[in-house]
Amino acid sequence: MTRRIVGVVVAILLALVGTLALVAYVSSAEQRALAGEELVEVYVVATPIASGTATEDIEALVTVERVPVKVRARGAVDSLPALAGQVAAVDLMPGEQLVAGRFVQRSEFADRAIGIDVPEDMVEVTVELDPQRAIGGLLEAGQTVAVFASFDPFQLSRTVVPIDGEAVPVPSAVADDVVGTTPNTTDLLLRKVLVTAVQERSDPSVQDDDRRLSTAPEGTVFVTLALAPFDAERLVFTAEFGELWLAIERETVPETDEPGQTRGSVLLDRPGPR
Repeated sequence: MTRRIVGVVVAILLALVGTLALVAYVSSAEQRALAGEELVEVYVVATPIASGTATEDIEALVTVERVPVKVRARGAVDSLPALAGQVAAVDLMPGEQLVAGRFVQRSEFADRAIGIDVPEDMVEVTVELDPQRAIGGLLEAGQTVAVFASFDPFQLSRTVVPIDGEAVPVPSAVADDVVGTTPNTTDLLLRKVLVTAVQERSDPSVQDDDRRLSTAPEGTVFVTLALAPFDAERLVFTAEFGELWLAIERETVPETDEPGQTRGSVLLDRPGPR
């Protein structure tokens, strides 16, 4: 029995020595292969990183490795703080180097996720609307809408009204010396405005698209629109001091320039001068 135990111990020791020798040989071979090579540090994915993951959350998912310059990926990330505010644009797999081109700004990732390309010269503005003012909850990102503006009457004393230091013109139909009010007005304010996001403050359990056709949101709807800065000002002003209505606008809708409606003009049976 003792001889058998000794044999087992000797076999284990020989296996351990062999393993150590193999590791030493491989390490020596790597050192010989890297001899004379310039080494640089790169970040390598250690755990799968899902698209949309913020760079602030990936430090624990990567490791730092030293590799020869010739195998360093083009655009390889050498500083995680340099990616602050960005997210992974695609899924990243273990073993691949972090490359700057695989990260985008959060807003750009959101646009890609819904397939919307927002022009760089536009701003995005969100307005809160009751469901009936936002297509009854059928509005979706990627659609284009027409924006209608309605204003209640306001008092006039002259044709130019100073507001916050600015001279704001009022309808020319009111003479300089006439004191009165503007009429109730509704007008088509903006055409073919791109919707970039729609958020409903409603029952989160209702998620099936078919049910939305017959079930209106229970609360208000937040609609984000992409606009030129000047048009964004007009939208915000109307949201602050008037009322907004949205209408789905198809490409086939003719682009006419009709005057707005007042209480008297809505009784006319055709568009035209008031």
